[in-house]
Amino acid sequence: MIPFHQKNSNIMDNKNLILAITLSVGILLLWSILFEAPPIEDPNANPQLPEVSNKIDDENTSTDFNSFDIGDAAVVSPDEIVSLNESLQNSKRISIKTPSLSGSINLLGLKIDDLVLKKYNQTLESDSEKIRFLSPGDTRDGLEISFGWIKPKDANFNVPDSKSVWSIKGKSTILDENNEIELEWSNQSGQVFKTFISVDKDYLFSVRQVVINNSSKEIIVNNNSKVIRKKAPTLSGMFILHEGPIGVLQEELELIDYDDLKEDKKVLNFESDNGWIGITDKYWLAALIPNQNIPFKSIYAYDENLGYVAYFRSLESYNIKPNTKIEIDSKVFAGAKEADLLDLYQEKFNIYNFDLAIDWGWFYFITKPLFYAISYFYELFGNFGIAIIILTVITRIVFFPLANWSFVSMAKMKLLQPEMTRIKDLYKDDRQQQQQALMALYKKEKVNPVSGCLPILIQIPFFFAIYKMLFISIEMRHAPFYGWIEDLSVKDPTTIFNLFGLIPWDPPSFMIIGIWPILMGLTMYLQQKLNPAPPDPIQAKIFAFFPLFITILLSQFAAGLVIYWTTNNVLSILQQWIITRRTKIKTN
Repeated sequence: MIPFHQKNSNIMDNKNLILAITLSVGILLLWSILFEAPPIEDPNANPQLPEVSNKIDDENTSTDFNSFDIGDAAVVSPDEIVSLNESLQNSKRISIKTPSLSGSINLLGLKIDDLVLKKYNQTLESDSEKIRFLSPGDTRDGLEISFGWIKPKDANFNVPDSKSVWSIKGKSTILDENNEIELEWSNQSGQVFKTFISVDKDYLFSVRQVVINNSSKEIIVNNNSKVIRKKAPTLSGMFILHEGPIGVLQEELELIDYDDLKEDKKVLNFESDNGWIGITDKYWLAALIPNQNIPFKSIYAYDENLGYVAYFRSLESYNIKPNTKIEIDSKVFAGAKEADLLDLYQEKFNIYNFDLAIDWGWFYFITKPLFYAISYFYELFGNFGIAIIILTVITRIVFFPLANWSFVSMAKMKLLQPEMTRIKDLYKDDRQQQQQALMALYKKEKVNPVSGCLPILIQIPFFFAIYKMLFISIEMRHAPFYGWIEDLSVKDPTTIFNLFGLIPWDPPSFMIIGIWPILMGLTMYLQQKLNPAPPDPIQAKIFAFFPLFITILLSQFAAGLVIYWTTNNVLSILQQWIITRRTKIKTN
């Protein structure tokens, strides 16, 4: 038996459902701030080719890429930035044309630096431009993927670099899902470098790199690839989502903030036997996937002129004897983070934890199954909003026993309110006697004041997973609902401050409080009326404003999330109302 004093008793009389929402919002914010960006271990060794260590000293924060064997990269100063059209016209290219992609490969330096995602529009407008994902490094928003080789510093032969112009071999001059292109570059020392590139109908490139040594001397080379982003993009501003350098290295997910590389001037080194590296946005990913049977070294760094770099090279050097050759296979993903597609690639090509490119969060084991559930309902009903509502209903059914226990407890507490008030008044000068009388009342009526909290605490991870799943889901992007909701991934566009469009005025963003957030606030208010009122008048006034506070807060969230909360509130009201009508207590 737990001893309660007056203050604790008042707190326990508060509405447990409001506590659930309070805890949910608080945990979302606190969890994201404290746990969504786990610290990255600083490397502590300066590796040299071919022997490599996976760590460097904290003070070793140099961005001299040569000292880290990062290979050649074209440095572009701010004064050399050009327009996209100018950049594309200034270099010889091979076109990319697939059902999902359009763009080109730059033969100068062998880079995939021009890529448009044909299935995704920038806005809801029918004539909206498609999403441009990759752009040349000499443009303002450059993001490019390159392939190459590195050699020992004292080697007397050349390898292709950022200024090398590759030539087209073979009959294929357009890269599509049915044709492989062959590219070649050779030096003056008898070495020939070939690169074969193919692509599927979605977003996966297969890259086969060949080095032929036609000289009379043995050579040593290392294979490498890199993703380079000129500057950090505008982020979503939500702490629960990682955007930036990412990778799965030595079976561990590495999430690296842009600020860690730029402001803290870190150079992060890793060694791994499998996995992948890259740079991710909320919905898009550029990833390098080394041969999963060959150990590799990865580097994350920032340079003022170059930008952000995610880089890998083969951990072991390749000794190529005279008149022999080597071949290295790797893959590149550049496109939309569609869960089914990532799972397919992971299984088909044995890419370790490739599905973690989607930020499922700490509740991965809950979030991902929920995604597949809502995807099923989406395919079944053809509307993502309906899928959200159905998933919410099923969730309530699954947790019905727990919620029923909680609501029965709250209903009994509400009925006991007059008797509890009488006891408090009767023993107002004897706190110990007051608590004993209250405990006796709870025991007699089989009521536990904290019983409503336990189900809530159990459900919080589940509700957090739903929130996370809806936030990260690319399927919700530009998905319409009904009426004025044309995109579930953005906030309700209506606002009470222009009478929902009747007044021709566009209020500032913070004043956009739409119809669905207001409905959500009203449902929360109705919940309050079904719960026992706080005995403390000041406390009661505070909680009376709570629905308004939540309405303003959630008005800035995606409409799909607000629809979920509103539906959940409606189901809670219905369940509470039924339980309240059925709950009877006699205290006399």
